[in-house]
Amino acid sequence: MKFLAITLIAHRPDPVTGVRKTTQDRFREVLDSAVLAEELGFDGFGVGERHERPFISSSPTVVLGHIAALTRRIRLFTAVTTLSLLDPVRAYEDYATLDHLSRGRLELIIGKGNGTAQRELFQVTPEDQWDRNAESYEVFRALWRQDKVTAATRFRPPLKDAEVWPRPYQRPVRVWHGSATSKESVDLAARHGDPLFSANVTHPIEPYAALIGYYRERWEFHGHDPAKIAVGAGTAGLLVTRTSQEAVEAYRPVFESTLAYQRQSGLPVVFETVEDFVERSSALIGSPQQVVDKVHRYHDRFGHTVLHVQADANGLPDARHRASLELFQSDVAPVLRRDIPDPPFAWEPVGPGTEEEPAHV
Repeated sequence: MKFLAITLIAHRPDPVTGVRKTTQDRFREVLDSAVLAEELGFDGFGVGERHERPFISSSPTVVLGHIAALTRRIRLFTAVTTLSLLDPVRAYEDYATLDHLSRGRLELIIGKGNGTAQRELFQVTPEDQWDRNAESYEVFRALWRQDKVTAATRFRPPLKDAEVWPRPYQRPVRVWHGSATSKESVDLAARHGDPLFSANVTHPIEPYAALIGYYRERWEFHGHDPAKIAVGAGTAGLLVTRTSQEAVEAYRPVFESTLAYQRQSGLPVVFETVEDFVERSSALIGSPQQVVDKVHRYHDRFGHTVLHVQADANGLPDARHRASLELFQSDVAPVLRRDIPDPPFAWEPVGPGTEEEPAHV
């Protein structure tokens, strides 16, 4: 099993202390988290993309480019690239450049994104968002594989023998499809034989397990080898301590502050108590053995081989959050790496493409 640490770069007051960092300090915290993730042995670090309050992750390529310069081994993920909002040509240019700067450590998780404010900002409607996502991916995918692309697009000017530079380092880059609640992203992933990454954050296990089951059905419908399926899954929180009692009590203030924020903001409340949250959500809160057991329970339903945890402290004291990450890597990850297989593909870069500069006439 492989492990990622991810951040959506939320920028709001600390849920427990009420203190809000400056924008500069928040970005520095993300960079420090990425360096720490590599030091501790995580396999990947992911940065989300959001174009609305309270997030400041509107430029993931810039952030990941800086992280690429600070790290050497860890793979760099987007979580997720909101292709429904983006011009696929411009997105390709940014990510192909990042692919070179990181020497082939880039992986993308794509999705339509969510949130009314960012849809309105880019003039995307609920009715056309899925069509935009699919079209953008088709163009993005072609640009990564073909030196010249022709595409009769609806949502951007059509392409006619278009050449887009730079040509990529990886041929091709691996693209995961982020899935939360809708079948559209699952269908797109299965049709192309691409891996799926389940959000697995907001609700109990059932709706996510149903979508992953649907993905497996569609994968076989499209004629792909079942042995080549790869599924990733998120988690709703992380706190690993020596005992379950210590973990629950340490996490209680974080949960109660988050619950108050949900109610104040009119967001749906799924888990009413921290005990229910620990038991029925995907959060990994408890002793090392409890966390191992819970990941196994989810693996029994998902068959996933990649897991992401939160890179941010999210209200925990920094020292406790770091200790939790260290304990996860020392006492949890080795067991899960032994018990659960890796994805059915190499984790290293696919390999450099052959670049040929255009002839000058």
